[in-house]
Amino acid sequence: MADEKNWIREAMFYHIYPLGFTGAPLQNEGEATAGGRILEVLDWIEHFKELGINAIYFGPIFESVSHGYDTTDYYQTDSRLGSKEDFKKVFTALHENGIRVIVDGVFNHVGRKFFAFLDVQKNLEQSDYKDWFCNLNFSWQSPLGDSFSYENWHGAAELVKLNLRNPAVCEHLLGAVGMWMDELGIDGLRLDAADCVDREFFKRLHSFTKGKREDFWLMGEVIHGDYSRWANPEMLHSVTNYELHKGLYSGHNDHNYFEIAHTIRRQFEENGGIYRGRILYSFVDNHDVSRIVNKLNDRGHLKPVYTLLYTLPGLPSVYYGSEWGIQGRKEEGDPALRPAIDLEEIQKNPPVPGLEEFVALLGKCRREYPVIGQGRYRELALTNRQYAFARIGEGEAAVIAVNNDENPAQMRIRLPLAAGKIVEALSGEPAQASGGELEVNLPADGCAIFICTE
Repeated sequence: MADEKNWIREAMFYHIYPLGFTGAPLQNEGEATAGGRILEVLDWIEHFKELGINAIYFGPIFESVSHGYDTTDYYQTDSRLGSKEDFKKVFTALHENGIRVIVDGVFNHVGRKFFAFLDVQKNLEQSDYKDWFCNLNFSWQSPLGDSFSYENWHGAAELVKLNLRNPAVCEHLLGAVGMWMDELGIDGLRLDAADCVDREFFKRLHSFTKGKREDFWLMGEVIHGDYSRWANPEMLHSVTNYELHKGLYSGHNDHNYFEIAHTIRRQFEENGGIYRGRILYSFVDNHDVSRIVNKLNDRGHLKPVYTLLYTLPGLPSVYYGSEWGIQGRKEEGDPALRPAIDLEEIQKNPPVPGLEEFVALLGKCRREYPVIGQGRYRELALTNRQYAFARIGEGEAAVIAVNNDENPAQMRIRLPLAAGKIVEALSGEPAQASGGELEVNLPADGCAIFICTE
């Protein structure tokens, strides 16, 4: 598989939470699974290709106790999922099919069965590992009954915060990253709870991975704040665009395209966008939030929502199952967001018929017309219920129009270039402009992608 330095510019992601995806037990009893549950991914490769997916982000795969974010061994795969050999089969098959592999790097905290924490529990102040964790206090009890207290992640006592200022801790983590790169060929890391991680560690991680592979990609989970604090030349290449995530559903629920347009204008406008030159990670749902069908008041908005996901600046990511419109509410607990799926059954009986095919069509358009994902952003027309913008390249542009109204809408859109040829990419039908303007008729909840060439 080619190691193009800029592969990420063309990436379209599929996000899998492996423990849920494979139906693994909620608690790890240490019993290895014959055959390895992770091998189920092999049966999905053709589906990935049909969607146009060329990168998979796997949630936690390191050995852990429960949900995967309570790591107990960075150098081993979760025994509920399979062996390193099983994962190598999967990753090799993905690479052979032109699909990159990103895995969760949970480096802010560990589970209580992590070897160094077990040593502290046993030897207390005499432990050689007492400096591996933040704010240990041997005169205070922990909420879980230890004779010492420690810093944890957001009050979750089962997640013990690592001291990333300790060189030994950093070496242990970087050693694991190097192993995953060398032995299993991963192409990048998604950094869990990146806004809590010591930023000096990210600088070390960036330098370490770049020294091994120029095209290795680092993406951080960041919910609030100035994304450039983490996505910058010294640290991470990208972060999760939660600001856009919120706008994509509420902008439709409220019939307020101004919210989405304002977010993109602030982030990526040609003149003044604060994240120009950066590529953020875009999504409509993931393993931590309700499914998009549950967020939307009107499921008719699914098509314009996914159209915006694939055409606005950012790397589009589809969370497994949402291409069929499966449900899952955060209020019902995390397992409801992370179900096992029978591929053959759901393809026969999709909850939202036609959605999978539409998402695949968007992937096809983005692949065939790179300007959709890589062109400069320019807003063209905006009302509460209609929105049009362009992605502009050299001698060509994509003009995208969406309608969140329950009625058809007509738009007149001034083109960003003098077009000699125009084709509507979703239908393949030719279109014409008059006087430099394109007259667009959108059905209720409709969308269109016009490819214009000089």
